[in-house]
Amino acid sequence: MTIFSTSTSAFFERSRSGMTALRQRAEALQQQLGSGERLQSSSDDPVAASRLRTLARADRLTEIDTTNAQRAAADLTLTDATLSEFAETLTRAKELALQAGNDTLTAGQRAAIGTELEQIHGHLVSLANARDSAGHALFGGEAAGNAYEIDGSGNAVYLGTGGAGELALGDGQSVTRGLTGPEFLNFDPGTGPTDTFAVIRDLALALGGASADPAQSARDALGALSGALDAVTTSQTVVGTRLAWIDFVTERHQDLGELRAAEEADLGGTDIASTVAQLQEALLVLEASQASFAKLAGLSLFNRLN
Repeated sequence: MTIFSTSTSAFFERSRSGMTALRQRAEALQQQLGSGERLQSSSDDPVAASRLRTLARADRLTEIDTTNAQRAAADLTLTDATLSEFAETLTRAKELALQAGNDTLTAGQRAAIGTELEQIHGHLVSLANARDSAGHALFGGEAAGNAYEIDGSGNAVYLGTGGAGELALGDGQSVTRGLTGPEFLNFDPGTGPTDTFAVIRDLALALGGASADPAQSARDALGALSGALDAVTTSQTVVGTRLAWIDFVTERHQDLGELRAAEEADLGGTDIASTVAQLQEALLVLEASQASFAKLAGLSLFNRLN
């Protein structure tokens, strides 16, 4: 008769340790399937975890840049719409100047045209004090209040700052978010620097009786009104170019974001098919280990006696 010497406690400890490891492995695989993430902690893959943190920081910075781009696009879109209204109003002013230049009109008719031009002057000042997406002066640069005010002499005076300010779009790129009033309202028609408000107001006063020859004053104002209209349309081109630039940069951010998302999925995402196969394998081995342990644990020394 042969007697086998076996450490029962060591057998149970090894079995328990092995099954615990298998159970933890299965639970980790189940967690990966549930969360869709392969890495539960940085220690799972330090290199991949470091790269994922870098990609996450890039995503957060892109969110800030996208917000800036949206704000700039909103302000520039408002600017473009307001400039279009400026152009329409100046076109009407030019039509009135052409009418007033007709020698057949009476003084009363010219005075009526002058009154409409005064109303146009007020409307242009109102447009110049339009608000941006944050509620600040659209054409006042960095100023919070109105861009223009009427002084005691009836002249429109600029109150804003010298620049409209820039917004960062990421990767060292930026865009000027708008225009200041003087950038498109101040111009030189060839007779010296002036501004749109002064041209309209002077013509209105001339037609109201301030000029000895109001018809000639109206004809003389046509060149200045054309210059004012040209300044506005040129500024519309500038605004359109900036909007196109924002669209280009935004599309680039989207493309880079998609590339980062793909890389993040490759580095930290769960391979469903592979993980399911590994989970099934771990559960099968665990089940077999539990069955074997139960069978072996039920044996006793007397089973070995003949």
